[in-house]
Amino acid sequence: MKILYAFLLLLSALPVAAQSYDSAFGVRLGTDWGLTFKQRLAKKTTAELIAQSSLQREEVLLTLLGEQHMPFLTRRLNLYAGGGLHKGWGWEAADVEGSPYRNPFGLTFIGGIELSLGRLNLSWDFKPAVNLVGGARTFYSQTGISLRYVVVKRKWLKRGNRAGQGGWRFWENW
Repeated sequence: MKILYAFLLLLSALPVAAQSYDSAFGVRLGTDWGLTFKQRLAKKTTAELIAQSSLQREEVLLTLLGEQHMPFLTRRLNLYAGGGLHKGWGWEAADVEGSPYRNPFGLTFIGGIELSLGRLNLSWDFKPAVNLVGGARTFYSQTGISLRYVVVKRKWLKRGNRAGQGGWRFWENW
């Protein structure tokens, strides 16, 4: 068993590029549900926008995150972590007269794992958040599974980059 762990550790240390996509759009299901859009900004960095509605709270929430990806075994399997800001709009205050509820605003953190296969990107994450202003509670956490369609693949992965030699010329973009 120790040999297997050592082998996996060795493979994860090999230099590979993170993310096999530039842009991906899809749905997020879990504690809250909604839409998610990811855009690659740098070699191992993405920005993610999540628009969601809560099953636990009566609000709609927008979250903007910056995420750092770390390839695990292959460029198609990534661990990622990051953080950003969220802003919510709730209707609880409108339902209860004299309610102290205000629209939430605060910090959100995220950590997860994602797998890209062809044009599909599947991820699982844990997303805790701290409301600096408003909201029903100061702290809450979410988990979710996102299924995205890869709208734009990374250029060096497109089969159109062949130059007649019968292989991908991925080394030209490193």
